[in-house]
Amino acid sequence: MLMSNTDRPARLHYMANGFRVLSTGDHVVCAVSGQRIPLEDLRYWSVALQEPYASPDLAMKAMAPQ
Repeated sequence: MLMSNTDRPARLHYMANGFRVLSTGDHVVCAVSGQRIPLEDLRYWSVALQEPYASPDLAMKAMAPQ
């Protein structure tokens, strides 16, 4: 039986110009909001923190000094 990647989070390695899939899935979860981000819509992440963000505003919030 074929395994479906639907409704399963992916594990990614974030790089400066893209990401590498470590474990297949159809989405990742935003590190700030908890929102599901389909892989085809993923545009924002932190290489240093290795975490995804749903929007540029959430990325800026995550990287702001505390």
